[in-house]
Amino acid sequence: MKATTTDLRCRMHDVLKALDRNEEVTLMHRGKVRGILIPPPRKKPGKITSHPFFGMSAQEDGRSVLEELAALRKFRVIKELMLKPFVP
Repeated sequence: MKATTTDLRCRMHDVLKALDRNEEVTLMHRGKVRGILIPPPRKKPGKITSHPFFGMSAQEDGRSVLEELAALRKFRVIKELMLKPFVP
C-alpha cells in the first residue's frame, strides 16, 4: 500500500488495516518515497505438548494439580506479604 502524509493524518485506520494484513506501507511525500512501514513478524503459536503442565498427573509425585500450583505460587505470595506495610 502507498500512503501519503495526508493519508496518515486522515485515513490512519486504513493504514493500520494494511499492516494487520501483513502489507508493507510505503510513505510518500510530494511524490517521493520517504519511508516504509513494515509489520512485525508474527509469532507462531507453540505446541501444547511443549508446555510444562502438559501430561501432568498426580501419579508422578503424588501431588494434585492444586498442590503443584500452590507450590509454584508460594514465592509470589511471600513476596506480596513482605511488600505490604505493617498496620497495627
